[in-house]
Amino acid sequence: MTRGGPRAVLFDMDGLLIDSERVWLEVETEVMAWLGGEWSPAHQERLVGGSLAIAVDYMLELTGSDAPREEIGGRMLDGMVERLSTCVPMMPGAKDLLAEIRAAGVPAALVSSSHRRLIEPVLDAVGREHFALSVAGDEVARTKPDPEPYLTAAARLGVPPGECVVLEDSPNGVAAAEAAGCVTVAVPNVLPIPPAPGRTVVASLREVSLATLRSLPAFAAGA
Repeated sequence: MTRGGPRAVLFDMDGLLIDSERVWLEVETEVMAWLGGEWSPAHQERLVGGSLAIAVDYMLELTGSDAPREEIGGRMLDGMVERLSTCVPMMPGAKDLLAEIRAAGVPAALVSSSHRRLIEPVLDAVGREHFALSVAGDEVARTKPDPEPYLTAAARLGVPPGECVVLEDSPNGVAAAEAAGCVTVAVPNVLPIPPAPGRTVVASLREVSLATLRSLPAFAAGA
């Protein structure tokens, strides 16, 4: 590791850059009602940071419905796209951090478990110019907590994982980042994330700046 800070910053999307967990809750509640079941924040907590396929399987398990998996997933995607096409609520501190990283010339990537259909309206709203690339959940063989999404982003950027900083809000996302060997900053949202060796935990992106990332122990300890 060399001094000077990260060579790339990798951002999660849902619950980290955008305040979408409450939107997911609305959509999931609607889809569960269509399936004849009920949905609550406790159910949603089981899915935070997971894939659409896992959500569909869980809904079928809860309801015993014989509805086609493709239709359930399609209804969820349609509901999210409709909402995100009209409003993309940013998390506090997200806009400033993205602008600072771009101004410094540090490449950034958006790495999400969400499908490409959901990432596109977010890129339009947030600003595509902030990201060198994006990796969607339906573009990898294994989604978070598997390290594949972050390893894919690092490889496409041409930066070793250990010289990338990942910003994540969910335990699944943190597990994926750490398994990939990336320096990890956790910004818990729905679920708590405890401190751990090599992991930095902050309350909000308002607490994160490029100076913060450059001062992380993994970089400060470099030669």
